[in-house]
Amino acid sequence: METTTTEIAPDVYRFSTFVAEANLVMNQYLVDAEEPLLFHTGQRALFPLVSAAVARVIPLERLRWITFGHVEADECGSMNSWLAAAPHAEVAHGAVACFVQVDDLADRAPRPLQDGEVIAVGERRIRHIDTPHVPHGWDAGLVFEETTNTLLCGDLFTAFGRHPDLTESDIVGPAVAAEGLGHPTALTPDLAPTLRALADLEPTTLGLMHGPAYTGDCAGALRELAASYEALFEARTAE
Repeated sequence: METTTTEIAPDVYRFSTFVAEANLVMNQYLVDAEEPLLFHTGQRALFPLVSAAVARVIPLERLRWITFGHVEADECGSMNSWLAAAPHAEVAHGAVACFVQVDDLADRAPRPLQDGEVIAVGERRIRHIDTPHVPHGWDAGLVFEETTNTLLCGDLFTAFGRHPDLTESDIVGPAVAAEGLGHPTALTPDLAPTLRALADLEPTTLGLMHGPAYTGDCAGALRELAASYEALFEARTAE
């Protein structure tokens, strides 16, 4: 395996590792600012590869913030390895997740975030957005980098297989296909409205956890995904 590095927006970096046995790419994102922030940590087994890639962009000891979409191994499995490598780093995550899991899992006490709370990392502003059960998990949340309008959107638009680093091609079709294979998304009445609220942010770049970074019509893709899930939800409830 190897981890590739791509600057997807000014000073926003994607670190991507293709894991063949899962047929998935695992992506982490770094916002390089006065107080650098890492979104997703990767599994513990990926830490040597990913940390070496990050260290080519910034010294690891500069890392100040660690956050992720929700508590799963691919999103926060190596959290404590990062805390050990970056002695001034602090985990910041939604208050629900901190209460039910991260307080116990993290080697240093995390900073609980409220919905809409902003972490000022210097010249950048990182907004935490609670998205409970979207795409899954009570503790789910995303971050929006307001300076570059980059939405780091976790497991939304998950697609199997290898992908280009950056694309303007369709990301909804592959996500719907993956839904049919793995059923990873919690189909609830709140799903489509949550996606449409994210579209209203008018992001210009989407950072996918399991897929490419997307620089096409981001708001349109989120609304199209909302419509697709809404149709699935209505079909399931009509059965």
